[in-house]
Amino acid sequence: MISFSTLDIIIILLFFSLLLIIGFISSRNTISTSEDYLLSGRKIGLFLFVLINVSTWYGGIIGVGEFTYRYGLVSWFTQGLPYYFFAFLFALFFAGKIRAASLFTIPDKLEEVYGKKVGLLSALIVFILVSPAPYLLMAANLISIVFDINIIIALVIALILSASYLIKGGFRSNVYADAFQFFVMFAGFIVILVVSIFSFGGFDFLQKNLPETHLSITGGTSPAFITVWFLIALWTFADPGFHQRCYAAKSGEIAKKGILISIIFFALFDFLTTSTGLYAKAVLPNLSKPMMAYPLFAEKVLGSGLKGIFYAAMFATIISTLNSFLFLSATTISRDFIFRVNKNSKEEKIKSYTVIGIIISGIISILIAYFIPSVVEIWYTIGSLFIPGIILPVISAYYPKLRIASKLIITEILFAISFGMMWFYFRSTFIGILSEIEPMIVGLIAAILIHTFGLLRKSVSLK
Repeated sequence: MISFSTLDIIIILLFFSLLLIIGFISSRNTISTSEDYLLSGRKIGLFLFVLINVSTWYGGIIGVGEFTYRYGLVSWFTQGLPYYFFAFLFALFFAGKIRAASLFTIPDKLEEVYGKKVGLLSALIVFILVSPAPYLLMAANLISIVFDINIIIALVIALILSASYLIKGGFRSNVYADAFQFFVMFAGFIVILVVSIFSFGGFDFLQKNLPETHLSITGGTSPAFITVWFLIALWTFADPGFHQRCYAAKSGEIAKKGILISIIFFALFDFLTTSTGLYAKAVLPNLSKPMMAYPLFAEKVLGSGLKGIFYAAMFATIISTLNSFLFLSATTISRDFIFRVNKNSKEEKIKSYTVIGIIISGIISILIAYFIPSVVEIWYTIGSLFIPGIILPVISAYYPKLRIASKLIITEILFAISFGMMWFYFRSTFIGILSEIEPMIVGLIAAILIHTFGLLRKSVSLK
């Protein structure tokens, strides 16, 4: 049973209040033009770039707690290390090019290179990939725990907390709200880790009280399991959030430096969250609901007030990503669907279209979160099935030598996703090693084969 003191509740409500105040105050300078409402006028400096890049990267905090509790250090090995590597490559090879393009979204670039059909098809995939549903689910679960309310009501409250200031202030409100949440999320996890070390001891305590596999970077999991999570990290190249922030940066150099500096903070926050998850497993080894690892551990070790700070940190970590994904999802609806399909669309209508997008995306996310109540399952399923269809088209859009014919790109996208889906649904009927092959691997193989064929055909035609 989790209980909260009056002081804890006051701290959590103070966090919510400050979040809304910052979101609405920053919205006063927003105007309705596309560049200002969607990208804050492309004036994001290095300091803000790093803060929002880090805070929006860590929305899956409850899932991280569950993953670390179940598997140990493999959580960092699969959820941290590969992302540092691909973020480093993104900074070197894509950040400057994206900013120089001065577009708005990934589908903008794919339409520019491959045509309108590819732009629309990629918009559908991006919309699925940036679903706020997992983060809405986590925020609602925490609200339900703290205030002891029904999950449906909690889902609605979480959506209102994230959407209200976005409707008025757009990306500018998103930026300043997330910058505030950066400091809250670090503060809370530093507090719980320091208390854990003083209460139980350091690494020696973990060694004595954890299963041996929990301190192994592979965690006793299968090579196929680890491989798929590494491949999911390829998502970094087609991450709409990374692209959005690069488009919004003052310059390509700021985008590049911002991502490189962010990697340092990624590693630091991963250290805090992974260590906390390991302490949770060591202190509470038999939880029936590993998804509750962080909340139940906080209940065990934190006193009045400190627990409120930690819960505010969990809320900050989740909501900073929830509002960003919600705005990305709404931008996809407004810019990549309504604006692109409606021939009578005008730039000054973008804000109205985006508000519609926020409402639509919010309703869809509530439904997904209610009917698929597992964060890891939502991540794993969406990532495995849809990332293979978008990676190579995005990479090739910025490197002309890797481009292939538009019709083949459409084939590549559809086949990569379709083959992955078929494998997902039918692999349980296979025998032996075939049943261990993950759908994402099948999808990527299909994409690579079709893209390679396209490059070979282009090479022959040029001779």
